[in-house]
Amino acid sequence: MKHLFYLFFFMAFLPLVALAQTQTMDFEKYDPPSSLVVPEHKITRSKFPFLDVHSHHWNMATQDLTILVREMDSLNMGICMNLSGRGGAALKAITDNVKKYNLEHRIAVFTNLSFKGIDEPDWTSNAVKQIEFDVKNGAKGLKIFKSLGLSEKDSKGNYIHIDDPRIDPVWAKCGELGIPVLIHTADPKQFWEPLDENNERWLELKLNPGRKRGDDNPAPFDTLIKQQHNVFKKNPKTTFINAHFGWYANDLTKLGQLLDMYPNMYVECGAIIAELGRQPRASAAFFEKYQNRVLFGKDAYHPEEYPTYFRVLETADEYFPYHKRYHAFWRMYGMALPDKILKKVYYENALRIIPGLQRKAFEKQ
Repeated sequence: MKHLFYLFFFMAFLPLVALAQTQTMDFEKYDPPSSLVVPEHKITRSKFPFLDVHSHHWNMATQDLTILVREMDSLNMGICMNLSGRGGAALKAITDNVKKYNLEHRIAVFTNLSFKGIDEPDWTSNAVKQIEFDVKNGAKGLKIFKSLGLSEKDSKGNYIHIDDPRIDPVWAKCGELGIPVLIHTADPKQFWEPLDENNERWLELKLNPGRKRGDDNPAPFDTLIKQQHNVFKKNPKTTFINAHFGWYANDLTKLGQLLDMYPNMYVECGAIIAELGRQPRASAAFFEKYQNRVLFGKDAYHPEEYPTYFRVLETADEYFPYHKRYHAFWRMYGMALPDKILKKVYYENALRIIPGLQRKAFEKQ
């Protein structure tokens, strides 16, 4: 009888042991492949040559550019825009290396600014002179990193606002020279939200806790975005490319309102393709309406990740994964954009607003 009791107890307890074992799997690793059987079009080259308006190459002054161009050719990238030009002698070293390889028609550079010493009485005039110097040495625009607003401080330890009046002459000079400003402000809004089960970026923030922010780190999301929009409003003669869809790819109605409000603002799709891919019909309608205001951008240069962008923009594929799960645990769908819009997004819009670029990298199409 005792043996039957133990047998009964063991049989009853066994499912609980199995359940406990399954629950030891880390949730962060849960990523089952889909069992859905649907047509797939895994594209490795874009349908038309494209201009990547948002790329970073920190060693371009010394690197062997033939290797980069081979990678570009494999993707069908016509022009690569290096936003990490630094400025001054560093930028000239980059443009000199590009000339050395006779690649002025394939590789272009944006300059950058240092905000160190913004308290000094000659900082503004020196910044304007640097922009002029850099444009003469081949800079096609100015890139502003997110550090402006998030980490840049003056000599007193105060955070420098994006719409600080001491920077106003810089924006105006870019407008005068006809060069665009590609500006990255803030981070995704979810980085400011509570880290709980309601935060879509929970996994990313758990794996990268340093990305979590609060209203005092250094300011609320809405405050930083408002400062950026103040700059657009104050400088209607300067063209601005708002990086990462201005962090409104998850609210295309709001983004459309901003584009209507600021005719000097354009957007690029770096690092937000997963947002577009989960709302393909709304995204396609947005691209149709604002087809002259959207540029192709990728951000971090990893050749193996570009096919995800091509697949979202070009195909009608359903329920396929993003290349970085911690950015998007959901699956995506293709927008199947028509050729006319694809060409505008891939290169025509960028050629129209960025001076001095050569069309021959795109003429084969």
